[in-house]
Amino acid sequence: MTETVLVLKVDVDTKKGYREGVPRLLEILRARKIKASFFFSFGPDNSGKAIRRIFRKGFIKKMLRTKASSAYGVKTLLYGTLLPAPLIVEPEPGVFIRAFQEGHDCGIHCWDHVKWQDRLPVMTEEEIRADFEKAMELFERYTSRPAKSCAAPGWQATATSLAVQDELGFDYCSDARGEGGPFLPRMEGRAFKTLQIPTTLPTLDEVYGREDVPTGEITDYYLGLLGPGLNVHTIHAEMEGGALSGLFEQLLDGCITRGVTFRTLNDIALGEALSGRDTPFGDVAPGVLPGRAGTVAVVGGKEERE
Repeated sequence: MTETVLVLKVDVDTKKGYREGVPRLLEILRARKIKASFFFSFGPDNSGKAIRRIFRKGFIKKMLRTKASSAYGVKTLLYGTLLPAPLIVEPEPGVFIRAFQEGHDCGIHCWDHVKWQDRLPVMTEEEIRADFEKAMELFERYTSRPAKSCAAPGWQATATSLAVQDELGFDYCSDARGEGGPFLPRMEGRAFKTLQIPTTLPTLDEVYGREDVPTGEITDYYLGLLGPGLNVHTIHAEMEGGALSGLFEQLLDGCITRGVTFRTLNDIALGEALSGRDTPFGDVAPGVLPGRAGTVAVVGGKEERE
């Protein structure tokens, strides 16, 4: 029987999530001897600028459904507009260093989360490279080793961003949504060499507040989605490390009871490298997901390499 494998991918988007959410998640994971994959936003918290998404279909509904002002805090929603945008990691590197030293798989989320999520299609190759290099410089400063992985904010990817990732020599990236295991991306008629491992499960902010999934049934809902093979669940330091940490603990305990095996994305990438198989290609294109405003990079059908 194929074992059920769950990877916890933690996106750290904001100052509040970094300062408060990450330490709480580290305690929750340590108590259960679980390792996760953490991806840090290293630069300014410009969360207030996300108000520009107000005209995207479903954005206001999502903000109300997930009680964003409570989860993220009023200050966070003003950063970069009425309040200056604080740097996330550099003033307090101890949180990042702790995650790394406790043996978690750590990588780059971005330099400026809102900039990447909202402006990636118009960012030049030079801008993308410069933002990566700023984040990577801090990563190496605090860990004494190069960053070897990244995960795009908001699952936003372009052919240009994938090309820069190839150039930077990452071991793997996790920029897309979709079913199945690791793949090599193709986008806009171009093939790329950096391994991609997609998020396979819906995020809590896509589920929380839905009428068909009452809050008291969210844990059972997720447990019902877990299937044999690889499951990748993206969580957010601001939510599962904040007011909704209790739901996260319930999910972990339910998984442990059912014998789910926990792995990191690095474990999966290493296993793929050692498998000896030819990793299939997967076509990546913008797509729409239930509960999420705007489009995200979605992997379609995968094709075995010849």
